Amino acid sequence: MGVSSEEALFLENEAFCEEVSDKSETEKKPLEFISSGNLEIDKKLEGGIPAGSLCLLEGAKGSGKSIFMQQIMLGALNQDKKVLSLTTEKTSRNLLNNMESLNQDISDYFIIGRSKIFEINASYVEENPELSNNLLERMLKCVNDCDEELILIDSLTILAVSASENTLLNFFRECVKLCDKGKTILISVHGYAFSQEVLYRLRSVCDSCLELRIEQVGDKLIKTMEIQKLRGARKTTGNMLSFDVNSECGLKIIPVSKVKA
Repeated sequence: MGVSSEEALFLENEAFCEEVSDKSETEKKPLEFISSGNLEIDKKLEGGIPAGSLCLLEGAKGSGKSIFMQQIMLGALNQDKKVLSLTTEKTSRNLLNNMESLNQDISDYFIIGRSKIFEINASYVEENPELSNNLLERMLKCVNDCDEELILIDSLTILAVSASENTLLNFFRECVKLCDKGKTILISVHGYAFSQEVLYRLRSVCDSCLELRIEQVGDKLIKTMEIQKLRGARKTTGNMLSFDVNSECGLKIIPVSKVKA
């Protein structure tokens, strides 16, 4: 029995669709990660920070946000990636000296231009809070125009508390678009500076959310990190890890047995 021209066309289209579907499956790339350079941290993060994602680091002063960012910076540079750090917390010299003191020396990468540090004068922003909206827009343009794959913003708090809510949310949404183009962006904020409603909305925009805290266990003060949300995670997030800052190796994981001891 012969096949009509309409049936032939249908079968041809069906075969084409199956071919395209097969190609998309074979060409699908595995999720890439930016390693922290610390095997224990990467294990908790199921490989590291997902490349092409927007990650929010939330925590109080002294909870370890900057140290964690420095760890990710070092890991990315060791993976031959380019890194841009936008900082309101330190000068470039202070940041380089601090990393060197923690055995995370990146001065060679800085000299050859693989790592760039842009300083944002926090005291100037405090004196002129009306400039925050404009500075957030300029920061977006900087991230869009740069050729670095990893962008670290530590911290956004000084700008975010003075900016309008719409400008702040738009900033995060535009960061998501930049991540879709291949950028990986980590933003640290002090959680107490925002209302719960704003924080909830910021978390919902981000691909990954890590909360860092200082907790008292017995007579000890320890730093903890809770993985609240992680893009591509195979298991339920909420994993906790405890860490300390060690001059020999930077960020050092504290085993649960020692925390409880």
